[in-house]
Amino acid sequence: MSMSLPSFLSIDTAGVTPEEGAPAPDRLVAGDPKFRTWNVEERDGGLYAGIWEATPGKWRIEYDEWEFCHILSGVSVIAEDGGEARTVRAGDSFVLRPGFKGSWEVVETTRKEYVIRL
Repeated sequence: MSMSLPSFLSIDTAGVTPEEGAPAPDRLVAGDPKFRTWNVEERDGGLYAGIWEATPGKWRIEYDEWEFCHILSGVSVIAEDGGEARTVRAGDSFVLRPGFKGSWEVVETTRKEYVIRL
């Protein structure tokens, strides 16, 4: 008898051990940012959901995936190459589409909820 997953899943960090990381050295622009990621959902086909947090710093980003973000706390500036820089803070929601290239600068430690589709 197989156990099925619950159909309702809270995006909650309780009981989830965060993955720790940092930008790749060749993408680092400024500071010493550190990441913590609580991935609470991972499905076949490349679907991920959870909470991500980063400390101040700036790095280059390039998206091959589609990502929905909702900022829970902090302040960041996301700048698109050849486009405008956008300041995001608690309460802001946005989508980064495949092909987005630019930089992410954490001004104040930022925490976001995310859903990623590869």
